[in-house]
Amino acid sequence: MSTTSASTPAAAPDAPAPGPEDAPAKRDSLPVGLIKLARPKQWAKNVLVFAAPAAAGVLDNRQWAVDAMFAFVCFCLAAAGTYYINDARDVEADRLHPKKCKRPVASGVVPVPVAYIGGAVLIVASIGLSLTVNAGLALTVAGYLALTTAYSSVLKQVAVVDLVAVAAGFVLRAVGGAAATEIPISNWFFIVTSFGALFMVTGKRAAEVKEMGEGATEFRPVLAVYTPAYTAYLRAVSSGAVLMAYCLWAFEKADVATAAIPWYQLSILPFVMAVLRYALVLEQGRGSAPEEIVLGDRPLQLIGLAWAIVFAIGVYAR
Repeated sequence: MSTTSASTPAAAPDAPAPGPEDAPAKRDSLPVGLIKLARPKQWAKNVLVFAAPAAAGVLDNRQWAVDAMFAFVCFCLAAAGTYYINDARDVEADRLHPKKCKRPVASGVVPVPVAYIGGAVLIVASIGLSLTVNAGLALTVAGYLALTTAYSSVLKQVAVVDLVAVAAGFVLRAVGGAAATEIPISNWFFIVTSFGALFMVTGKRAAEVKEMGEGATEFRPVLAVYTPAYTAYLRAVSSGAVLMAYCLWAFEKADVATAAIPWYQLSILPFVMAVLRYALVLEQGRGSAPEEIVLGDRPLQLIGLAWAIVFAIGVYAR
């Protein structure tokens, strides 16, 4: 008589042994979830607050540099607060997205009430800190918060308006840096910043549509409007405006520069290369997260570094 129980199946001789990949994914703790919910990677966008004071050549002044740093922190707090509240509001829609479903609120790591409370605390902190610098920065941060709230509530469902609203968020970051240091913004600077932001946002929308495929309209119906031809047209218009405005601005600055070497004109080459490289990345469908492109594309980083060095020499070589 066999000693093997009939209710216990014998293991298949060729069955693979359980490995680490078969174990359930480890769930983040609440503190880790709160940090991820703030999206530190996206704080790279807030570097724009240094654009106006850097272009004006005042970052070598300790007080203005500190004020610009305070502006950076204020926008990081404000952005984190809006991320908390937006993810709490959009939790059901995010669960339909292939990537956003892994966010802390959508995955259940951070409870919805905690996200709302944390967002409110961060927003109040951003306004309070900005008031310690000056009223101009506080008004700019408040405007940014109002814009992001309107975008999350209504504007993101209106085609074209949603693009302009997101681009305006980038522009307000640059305005915030100017407000903190009380630096006037030139017309050319405003044009380059505005159309540059529109260029990045258009690429983001096109990549989202390509990434999600047929599920894009379920996640956000307005995405159905952004056909490949239309987004390509917007990228062409916005990038053309950026390049033209930067070239005109560089030649205008060169007319008043005292350096023997035309640093401003020389900065045009790496600037154009950076725009063209970013356009190539967008064409490959990798633009859904601009901060990941900036932090992860090595050629773009090297081109950007070259531009920053040449531009800085032009500004500070007196």
